[in-house]
Amino acid sequence: MAQSSIEWTEMTWNPTTGCTKISQGCKFCYAEIMSKRLQAMGIQKYKDNFKVTIHPNELKTPYKWKKSKIVFVNSMSDLFHEAVPLSFIQQVFEVMRDNPQHVFQVLTKRAERLLELNKELKWSHNIWMGVSVEDETVKERIKMLRKTHAKVKFLSLEPLIGPLKRLNLKKLDWVIVGGESGHKPRPMNPDWVLDIQEQCEKSGVAFFFKQWGGKNKKKNGRELNGRTYDQMPEIDLQHSV
Repeated sequence: MAQSSIEWTEMTWNPTTGCTKISQGCKFCYAEIMSKRLQAMGIQKYKDNFKVTIHPNELKTPYKWKKSKIVFVNSMSDLFHEAVPLSFIQQVFEVMRDNPQHVFQVLTKRAERLLELNKELKWSHNIWMGVSVEDETVKERIKMLRKTHAKVKFLSLEPLIGPLKRLNLKKLDWVIVGGESGHKPRPMNPDWVLDIQEQCEKSGVAFFFKQWGGKNKKKNGRELNGRTYDQMPEIDLQHSV
């Protein structure tokens, strides 16, 4: 586990590492770049670079945290990658259920497999499930997320590389928006962001604006309409089992 600089979480936990690209949002994958760096540093966990790998020893980690945490699960992978066995996904879910004092944020681009395995998984209130949607071509992921039994459902619209008009936000609790960063980031039109923010406001869905992105994401900041948007779903750990 590691403290995280990601604005919408507190720390990361990676029971699996590695992934493969499946859509345009993956083009400049930060996890792939980071994995290469960690491999070059000799970190054992990344000896196979970005090959999908499960790490059973990591299943013990959440039991050691003393204070309640907001945890991004698999920042360096996708838990629903086809190379991750259902049995291991079920073990990860068991660990999350066993630790109701923490919020676990799971994010996938593989909404088809998420929906396929949904009935094989036992959900609790502290498991937040999200899908990444970067443009109109992958909006179907939202429908699949909506059909799952996750108690809290969210969208990560990052990197936002196209407009997302008329989003169906029914049964969704949270929307995160962010622009692409890196050496050759694809631009994000401010009108796309404003439109999504207005859709969330009309639907009563929490809206979180993560960043404008660009080559210098710190300089570009994360203000929208002259303010920051840090809304999140209400955290209810009393009923998380």
